[in-house]
Amino acid sequence: MDLEDLHTFVEVADAGGVSAAARRLGLAKSIVSRRLFRLEAELGVQLLARTTRGSSLTEAGTAFRDYAHRIGLEMEVAREMILPQGELRGRLRISAPLSFGPSHFAPVIAEMARLHPQLSIQTCYTDGFVDLVAQGFDCAVRVGYLQDSNLMARRIGPVNGRLVASPAYIEAHGAPETPDEILEHEALMQGTEAWQFLDGDQTVTIRPHGRFKADNGMALLAAALAGLGVAYLPDDFTRPHLASGALVPIMTRYPLPTAGAYVLRPPGQHPARKIRVLTELLIRYCNQPDLWSALAEARRRT
Repeated sequence: MDLEDLHTFVEVADAGGVSAAARRLGLAKSIVSRRLFRLEAELGVQLLARTTRGSSLTEAGTAFRDYAHRIGLEMEVAREMILPQGELRGRLRISAPLSFGPSHFAPVIAEMARLHPQLSIQTCYTDGFVDLVAQGFDCAVRVGYLQDSNLMARRIGPVNGRLVASPAYIEAHGAPETPDEILEHEALMQGTEAWQFLDGDQTVTIRPHGRFKADNGMALLAAALAGLGVAYLPDDFTRPHLASGALVPIMTRYPLPTAGAYVLRPPGQHPARKIRVLTELLIRYCNQPDLWSALAEARRRT
């Protein structure tokens, strides 16, 4: 039984069809279909029900998907055990945030690709919700406060933030001095999230409201610079604007709890070595003050 055929079948099952799996794998649809037909012929059962409107898993296909996935994982672990140390092969699909990803994580991911020329890497940058299993990602990089889930997570570095507003907004509306006063102001938010502040050793939670919402941190930064309200943003976003005076820190007596950056992966006993290598690389760079200098130094040593 061809492992490539098994992997292709799992992608079809998780992507919800041949066309979506072909896009995910970067292959022609005809190649994906040929692999499926070959696997079905070898098994002697139909795994996919095909109609003019699309395709779906048969009962046998649904049952076989989990077995195929486990076989693929076990073979990946076995392959890593016999490969030369440091050599990575195959494919790595990463989900990363659009707000932080291109500026902070993309250089590290590019460095990993440079260090491992036989590894194919595909990164999807989005601030929206991503189902790692259903959408076929090996891992995700996330920034913020980690929510409860069945995903495995490892912290790669701290993320500090603060509450900010523009001088024009403060002149027109004043600045909140306590968490409760935020309810009297226009908050720039992603959705209906809660904001947390530290009051000594206590954590105060506030659910603000506002008319401007966006699912991207840079969009919220732009709204804050335009004087539309108060924003709860990471320091890396606001630092240059605080230095220029375009934004002002507010409510400094109530700092924000330190958030974090994390690598998340689907549950499983043995994480793939490519995920471990990426995680260690991110930890190394995220905990150095100058990412670009760290990357340049790494290139000089290799």
